[in-house]
Amino acid sequence: MDLVREAFRTGASEYDAQRKWIIPLFDDFYDAAIRAADWKGERPSVLDIGAGTGLLAARIFQRYPEAFLTLIDISESMLAVARERFTGREHLTCLVRDYSREELGGPYDLVCSALSIHHLEHDQKRSLYARIHVALNAGGVFVNAEQVEGETLEQHARYLAYWDAFLRKGSLTDEERQRAVRRRDTLDRMAKLSIQLAWLREAGFSDVDVVFRNRSFAVMRGRKE
Repeated sequence: MDLVREAFRTGASEYDAQRKWIIPLFDDFYDAAIRAADWKGERPSVLDIGAGTGLLAARIFQRYPEAFLTLIDISESMLAVARERFTGREHLTCLVRDYSREELGGPYDLVCSALSIHHLEHDQKRSLYARIHVALNAGGVFVNAEQVEGETLEQHARYLAYWDAFLRKGSLTDEERQRAVRRRDTLDRMAKLSIQLAWLREAGFSDVDVVFRNRSFAVMRGRKE
């Protein structure tokens, strides 16, 4: 995770401005994650894993203004942007922590993550899903908005070609586009969606589902009975 920490330390200031030009159907992707976080109460206890600058957390607060929200990220620079974003916001805790090996805390009603867990090795993803299940209250929901690998080599190649075409037609400079591709090719450890759904069931989650899918970008969820 040291390479991930350094990459996002140097890119924290420009992260938000570039997201819509890096992630296809950006708003649909994030909105699907929030809809999937269907906790019925008004003041859920929420953990945002790999929270970064708070893009997902901001949408959580829009839906649950009274939420008790904990943001965990490995990058102090990214969380500094999140703290500024939420200046004056009550019930917010930001923790600089390597969630792949350190405590998650809890229990929580919701655990959410967006575009972070794919940086872990596969055995770390599998272990993390089990740890998230433990960290949830009964009835709690886990939502992961994530990059996933295609189910076949041919499918994955099509996904990457679609993504590259999207990057080329956006407003990124050549340098920014090359940086995004380089980060994807060196730091991402995407796993097949089918395998990740199996890991969620293995961890004990029920009602495991895919609520959004656009090639490499998928939103999956599960509930703890």
